[in-house]
Amino acid sequence: MADIRKSLLQLIFSGAYLLRWNDKLRPVELLQIDKQAHKMLLACVLWHENSLGMSEEKRVRLANDIIEGGLFDYFYRLIITDIKPPIFYKIKENPDQHRQLTEHVLERLQPALAPLGDFWQRMCRWHRSPDEGSLPRRILTAAHLYASQWEFNLIKPLNSPFDEEMDDIGQSFVDRLDSFSDLNGLEQMRQQGTALIRLANRCGQLRVQIRWTQAPRIPATSVLGHMFIVASFAYFFSLSVNACPARANNNFFCGLFHDLPEVLTRDIISPVKRSVADLPKIIKEYEEKELERRIFSPLRQQGFTALVERISYYLGLGVQSEFQECVRRN
Repeated sequence: MADIRKSLLQLIFSGAYLLRWNDKLRPVELLQIDKQAHKMLLACVLWHENSLGMSEEKRVRLANDIIEGGLFDYFYRLIITDIKPPIFYKIKENPDQHRQLTEHVLERLQPALAPLGDFWQRMCRWHRSPDEGSLPRRILTAAHLYASQWEFNLIKPLNSPFDEEMDDIGQSFVDRLDSFSDLNGLEQMRQQGTALIRLANRCGQLRVQIRWTQAPRIPATSVLGHMFIVASFAYFFSLSVNACPARANNNFFCGLFHDLPEVLTRDIISPVKRSVADLPKIIKEYEEKELERRIFSPLRQQGFTALVERISYYLGLGVQSEFQECVRRN
């Protein structure tokens, strides 16, 4: 059973402090926790599209491997976030240097993560004996590259006039993503005008929405980062009560998607929602209408009906709320 401690919760939250692209001119602050949230949302979509022909048991196992692999990678990157990607990739090419770096990272993380028992052991195996060709790792790497490229496209116009690195960085994303073109759904995410790229862009936009704008908080977190924090907490609390893998996966993905409608309505704090008796109902109705018009309907039209049903389930549509416990039988 997982032993949840304050140090774990603080470690998860610490990504809200860590800047990305901090050697480049940025239109907004780009944070590690936002990038991880975007990555895992995309990984969920890729999991769904690449597991449609699998048995339920294999789908659950793949989802579980992707979720835990994403968490393993997130914790690793919290320690190495200041190492520029080209330098990190050079280190990975040298087995001895990579092993030394990995042992240093695991030593730093052990106090917060070792109490999780089996999770900690699985994380050590993930980093010490990586299988780069496995489907979970390929999905996570593709989602990682896509989310990083999304950020790069934000900063490129500001840096291109004087930063000679920009062209090489941009081409490296294209080349590396091309090697994952066999993954179902990835090419549709890369093609302008498709429903999947619109979904990916909507998810990315949530990094510019700050939560609780009327209440100063340190650090100020985006809606996107908040979604990842909730998902992570939900997963670890699931482990602490010995939830089955399917329930733990669903709790993670529910937390990950639960504020997706706010890309259409913005974050409205509870005191404002409660100030007018019918306001929560009005907001909910508007959210569902706009979700259907701007996200779900285009996905259905392009053949992603099953994905719409899955996201609807995570959002609690049809059972009043994503906080309502429910199960789908058969």
